[in-house]
Amino acid sequence: MVKPAYEQRKELEEILKKELMEEISPEAETVGSKEGSKVHSGSIEFDIKPEELESYLNKYVVGQEEAIEIIATKVCTHFNRMKIENAIPEDERLVGNIKSNMLLIGPTGVGKTYIVKLIAKRIGVPFVKADATKFSETGYVGGDVEDLVRDLVHEADGDIRKAEYGIIYLDEIDKIASSGTMYGPDVSRTGVQRNLLKLMEEAEVDLKTPHDLASQVEAAMEAQRTGRITRKKINTRNILFIVSGAFNGLQEIISKRLNMQKIGFEKAPASVTDKQNLLKKLSTEDLIRFGFESEFVGRLPVHIVLNELTVEGLYNILKNRYSTVVLGKKLDFRAYDIDLSFTDEALMMLAKQAYQEKTGARGLLSVFEKTLIKFEKTLPSTEIRQLIVDKNVVESPDRVLSEMLLNDSIKSFQKNYLIRHGIFLEFDEEALRMVQDLASKNRKSIKQLCEDLFHDYHHGIKLMGMDSFKITTEAVQNPSGYLENYIKMNYNKQSKGAS
Repeated sequence: MVKPAYEQRKELEEILKKELMEEISPEAETVGSKEGSKVHSGSIEFDIKPEELESYLNKYVVGQEEAIEIIATKVCTHFNRMKIENAIPEDERLVGNIKSNMLLIGPTGVGKTYIVKLIAKRIGVPFVKADATKFSETGYVGGDVEDLVRDLVHEADGDIRKAEYGIIYLDEIDKIASSGTMYGPDVSRTGVQRNLLKLMEEAEVDLKTPHDLASQVEAAMEAQRTGRITRKKINTRNILFIVSGAFNGLQEIISKRLNMQKIGFEKAPASVTDKQNLLKKLSTEDLIRFGFESEFVGRLPVHIVLNELTVEGLYNILKNRYSTVVLGKKLDFRAYDIDLSFTDEALMMLAKQAYQEKTGARGLLSVFEKTLIKFEKTLPSTEIRQLIVDKNVVESPDRVLSEMLLNDSIKSFQKNYLIRHGIFLEFDEEALRMVQDLASKNRKSIKQLCEDLFHDYHHGIKLMGMDSFKITTEAVQNPSGYLENYIKMNYNKQSKGAS
């Protein structure tokens, strides 16, 4: 009978460990395992003040001034306080490390992740982001929460000391709240909360995972070579944890709590029914009712509610000189030497479309792509080097692109014709539309169609002594016949004039 794969793997691990560990010196020393031993030392360099960080964030994030004020203050206090604590002897430090771990509440696309990324970039610490839904209690399904800490070391290029001052950001934290039952996924969700508890306060995390065979073999080989077992660990005491989620349904819990405090059937004030104001009345009790362990909530002392973006808020994001949406799209076109610009009217129209997406600032990316994707694909193959996105482009992108391509193709044909023959061919509006229709019908480019229709026109035009000629619908319908008739009429006029 063939053994299951996991049993075979387990046996292999045991054999490898036994063979390699037997050759290790019995006097092997464990580095970092003794109480009070210091594997890493040093101090962090941080001198940013809250108002400085607040000003920096407000340059890039629009409509979240109140939230940014709190975030910037608590982040700066966290890192500046660490400088002081590191200068205090260990035996004189406060017992129980209370960190400014934060809970960000707000719908998708309001800038939660963006704010945290900006902070990590500004203060120069490693940053790790993950979705809470990918973790499980045991780590066998999904991932182990300690992997987040190990990822910080990777982001710090192996610098453990630097990683110990990093930021871990967990999104969709509301998805690991239990619904009150003690079976099914709720057990795992509660387990994940409890595992995070240890990390959010202070814990020692082994950099080599116990279930990683490669790590075990590497450690054993190192021990064989050096005669020492080196256990590299990272302490989470100073790692800042920021968690976030949309928390759908939380406002109903808050509303119920507030209404229960009233007597009789008194109507709740308008501010209570307002979603934004309700969330700002959040209490620890509400989070526990939502499905979080009281100890877990206790590790998140700072609660911040971010504003839901309105049409005006989305428009202000686009108008901001640091808007990554606008600047990013301009850079896309600049890659093809095309200058892209937007009118204010177009930006407001795009903001209104994005608001209908109900995905916050992410909706802006979506509507920008829908509006400009065909321009981005087609214009690089033309001689067009400027695109002004106005009301017409937003309302009818296909029509505007078609007109731009027509004009570009005609101009290219006119330019080449003038260079080759010294004659400028002018097209009236009706003729242009007809050329466009014929090109589409015959599956030809406009330039090629014009070459086919008017390739020998220069002979007759030069015969008449002309250096320009207007193309009409008749010329498009019957090129040779129209030019012959024109020459005859012009010849007759010249003959009458001569007589």
